[in-house]
Amino acid sequence: MTTLGTATAAPGEKAVGRLPVGEARDGSEVSLPVCVVNGEADGKTLYVQAVSDGDELNGLGVVRRVVPRLDPADLAGEVVVVGIVNWYGFQVAEHRNPIDDTKLNRAYPGDDNGTASERIAHATFSAAADADLALDLHQGSTSRMINETRVRCGRRHRLHRECLELAKTFDCGYVLDQKGPDGQLARAAPDEGVPTIDPELGGAVGFDEESVRLGVRGTMNVLTEYGFLPGEVESNEQVRAGGFDQYGSPAGGLVDFAADLKEEVSRGDTLFEVTDAFGTVKDTVTADGDGVFWRSRRLPQVATGEYVCSVATDIDSY
Repeated sequence: MTTLGTATAAPGEKAVGRLPVGEARDGSEVSLPVCVVNGEADGKTLYVQAVSDGDELNGLGVVRRVVPRLDPADLAGEVVVVGIVNWYGFQVAEHRNPIDDTKLNRAYPGDDNGTASERIAHATFSAAADADLALDLHQGSTSRMINETRVRCGRRHRLHRECLELAKTFDCGYVLDQKGPDGQLARAAPDEGVPTIDPELGGAVGFDEESVRLGVRGTMNVLTEYGFLPGEVESNEQVRAGGFDQYGSPAGGLVDFAADLKEEVSRGDTLFEVTDAFGTVKDTVTADGDGVFWRSRRLPQVATGEYVCSVATDIDSY
């Protein structure tokens, strides 16, 4: 029997339910939508979650396409899914949890008696810690960003190789292999022996079809490669980055980019110009070193010092 919250499935069954995580300001119960799929055959457990940042919807787009494809009769093992983690942020389309102004993916492993975010983190972390593998589906908020997978445990972690192989199987084509900040699920779950990755499925307002399709393919790759479903997965080389150079604007105005996502740039190459409202160039920003143009703001208007773009550095492949 597989149970998460009110969802319970015997072998060969699929069930949906709710995972209670607290109460709202009117005293009504707050609970997260969950699904458990219990295969007819024995096997591993995969934990999947989406929308820990309330405006990042591509992961939810993946979940709502993958779950209908999972037939318990074909499945070996169990798939446990939390469809919307940051319930409060999702309701108002905000990145952070507005109840406690917390980025929920900085609250893991959580606290059963803590803040609203800590309680949600505790409930979902408990499910992830019982799994053999975990996928924490994200996107680059509403910025423009390539599709990538993040390995956040750090290169000296005992599960680093396992996390890196999981990222390769997911196969976004690009991997950020950099130790993450405290409180991330992909940082905390490996400490419990669970290889975990953080796919960042592009950046969009609402759903981005290309990124959702890539996330569906990646999740199905994991299910196949790790024996939940029959079949084989082709192993593709990944471009790996070890960090970022981030660039702010030296002046207020409007940004014109000279580089595009995935483009390789060299030290001294122009990344962007800032113009005034009449097209006069006020300043030009160039790359500090070699790398890949990885992420940029979506809107052109900037204030002095405001974030503009990121170039991934320490590039290799594996």
